[in-house]
Amino acid sequence: MNKKKLRSQFSSVLHKIQSMRSKAASTVNEIHLRTVWFVGGYVSQKIKSNEWGAKVVSELSEFIRAQEPQLKGFSKRNIYNMVLFYDEYSSTEFIEFTEKNLSSEFVQSETAQLEYDLKNGKRKPTDVIVQSETAQLVGLPNFVELTSFTNHVEILCSCKTNEQRLFYMLYAYKERLNAKELKRCIENDTFTTLLRSKKNLSKGMLSAYPQAGVAFKDELFLDFLNLPTKHSENKLKKSIVEQMKNFILELGSKDFLFMDMEYALQVGASTYKADLLFYHRGLQALVAIELKTTKFHPKDLGQLEFYLEALDRDVRHSNENPSIGMVLCPSADQVVVEYAMNRSMSPTMVAEYKKKLIPQETVQKLLGEYCASFDSANSKKKPQKK
Repeated sequence: MNKKKLRSQFSSVLHKIQSMRSKAASTVNEIHLRTVWFVGGYVSQKIKSNEWGAKVVSELSEFIRAQEPQLKGFSKRNIYNMVLFYDEYSSTEFIEFTEKNLSSEFVQSETAQLEYDLKNGKRKPTDVIVQSETAQLVGLPNFVELTSFTNHVEILCSCKTNEQRLFYMLYAYKERLNAKELKRCIENDTFTTLLRSKKNLSKGMLSAYPQAGVAFKDELFLDFLNLPTKHSENKLKKSIVEQMKNFILELGSKDFLFMDMEYALQVGASTYKADLLFYHRGLQALVAIELKTTKFHPKDLGQLEFYLEALDRDVRHSNENPSIGMVLCPSADQVVVEYAMNRSMSPTMVAEYKKKLIPQETVQKLLGEYCASFDSANSKKKPQKK
């Protein structure tokens, strides 16, 4: 058997393994969240009825630890996190908000799913035993299962609006964020910098990539580079490469794959070098980033467009989309940026970087466009109830 055919067969086996592992992890997370939901709802009812107080919750935690020493995650503090999880996500305000912003498949609760399963013969009435004292618990919404309980605790404790909470829930799922990465995204206000109305995108970018507005941030926080007040482009470049994982997350998506630093472009008898070259899996396009340590100048855009032309002619594959360019600078006059972008027919953009995080500002309701793109991207792989 030839090696090419054998490799294809091996890839099929690996894909199946990865698919099953992903399903297993999803099932484990679903079961854990349902457990959390039940415990949180049960304790919440006892507290609200004044039947239980803080002392009883402590005794519950101690009882669980004594009966099942190997069972982790049921400390007093974590049980109260479970109560918060249930109370916030079962509230009428939150449910009504999600119904307006998500498709019915994502909003569907466990109660509605149960009724559907019974009607279609997927479950028997005898399979469902609900004790009278928990009969009034609200069902767990499907979309809540998109990320882990640890991530939900971070979202609930750090985000104060339903807009923020729903965004980070979907974003954590889309980018497969762990708790540390999610915390970072919340601290640097990814919600606002990714979703706010942008004037830093060229006509060419909006034409070739209509979804670019929610795919690229217009402001990056590079505090993790520990850059001095005055720094060279070379220092900036090397620091980014050393912290590439953090930089990619800061760009707004893990779909970025780093290809090279100072990527050589041979044009005629001359060699030019693009500061950083990436490939974006979702957009299937090369992304060149030019780094500047001075305020944006229109000439920076001309240099970038020249690089994009070279990439499209000599590097881009036939199955890939037009190359994208970004000028990353410490500051930019937004009027100058708007003028520069207005005539640019290349897929280009300007983004600013800050060396320190700034306090979170009051955020506006910018969730509609992101939810629409999320529903569209996931229409073929909707979360399924087991």
